[in-house]
Amino acid sequence: MKVLVLNNHVPFVSGGAEELSRQLVRQLRIAGHEAEEMGIPFSWSPPERLIDEIVIGRSLRVVNVDRIIALKFPAYLVEHERKVIWLLHQFRQAYDLFDAGMTEITSDESGDRLRSALRSADEAAFRGAYKLFAIPGAASRLSRYHRITSEVLSSPLNDPELFFNAGAGDYIFAGGRVNSAKRQALLIEALKFAPDVKLIVAGPAESEGTEAELRALAIRHGVADRVKLDIRFLPRSEVASLVNHCKAAAYLPFDEDSVGYVTMEAFQASKPVISTTDAGGVLDIVSNGVTGLVTSPTPKALGDAMTTLWSNPELTLKMGEAARQRLDDLDLSWPKTLKKLLA
Repeated sequence: MKVLVLNNHVPFVSGGAEELSRQLVRQLRIAGHEAEEMGIPFSWSPPERLIDEIVIGRSLRVVNVDRIIALKFPAYLVEHERKVIWLLHQFRQAYDLFDAGMTEITSDESGDRLRSALRSADEAAFRGAYKLFAIPGAASRLSRYHRITSEVLSSPLNDPELFFNAGAGDYIFAGGRVNSAKRQALLIEALKFAPDVKLIVAGPAESEGTEAELRALAIRHGVADRVKLDIRFLPRSEVASLVNHCKAAAYLPFDEDSVGYVTMEAFQASKPVISTTDAGGVLDIVSNGVTGLVTSPTPKALGDAMTTLWSNPELTLKMGEAARQRLDDLDLSWPKTLKKLLA
C-alpha cells in the first residue's frame, strides 16, 4: 500500500508530533508499505494568516496514494477519499486555549469570525474522513466542541529498547521541547525550595531567546550552579542516556493532549515522573504517590516534590517500578497501531 503521512511543518521546530510522524513513516516501511512524509508549511502569526492556511489545505490535491494519514491542522484539511485522520492537535487557540485566555485570537467580532471559520473547516474534515482516530485529549475536545465521537488511539513509545534503568544519578531530568507551555522555567524556580537537587533541562527551544531567559532566571533565583541547560535537538541515544541515568524525570506541560513521550520514556526506564495537576493527558498514567508525584503548579509544591524523590531512594525506586508496570499494562505497540490505521 502507498501511504502518505501528512503533518504541518514549522521550520526549525520539532517536538513530539514531528517525532511521531517520522516514526509512523518508519514503521509503515518496516511493515512492507511504501510510505512518505509530507510536511505542509504552517504559520499561525498573525492570526489572520490562518484563513490562508485553511484555503491552502483545502486546495491541495494528492494523487498516486492509496491512503493518507493526517495528524494536525491544517494537514487534515487535504481532501482524499481514503483520508484517515489520527488527530494529535487541532489549532487549540481556537478551542480550549481560547477559553483559558491563552491565545492570540481576539475576543471581538473579528476573532469570533476567525474561530468560526476554523471550527467549520475542522468539522467538515472530521465528518468527511474515511476513518477518525484521536489521542485521548484530542478525542475529548472533539466530543466537547463538535459532538463527534472518535476512536481513541494512543501513540506507542519509539525505540523502547533504548530506555532502561541504569541507576539513580545525581539529577532530575526535564526533557522535550523547551517553551512556555512546557514550563521548564517553573522547575528552575522550584529549585529555590529544593536546596540539594540538581536539574538538567535538555531539548530544542522554539525561540532563540529561550536559553538566555532560562539562564537569567537561574541566576536571578540563585540556582545557576544546580541547573544544566542543553538547549538543542538531541540524538535519541543522548536522550536515552539522560533518562536512563536520572534519579527521576519532571514533565509539566499545560493541559497536554497525550501522556507525552517524555513520560513514556521515563516509565520505560523505570523512573518516576513529577508533574502537575493541570498537565492534562499526562495524568492518565502519572498517579500521585504511585508512579510519580503530582503537585499544584507552584514553585514551592514542585520543590517539595523534587526533594521527596531526591531524599527517599527506596520510595523513588518503588515508584519507578510501578511506572514501568503501568506502561507495560497499556500494551501499546506499532503493529497494533498500524493495523487500526490501515484497516
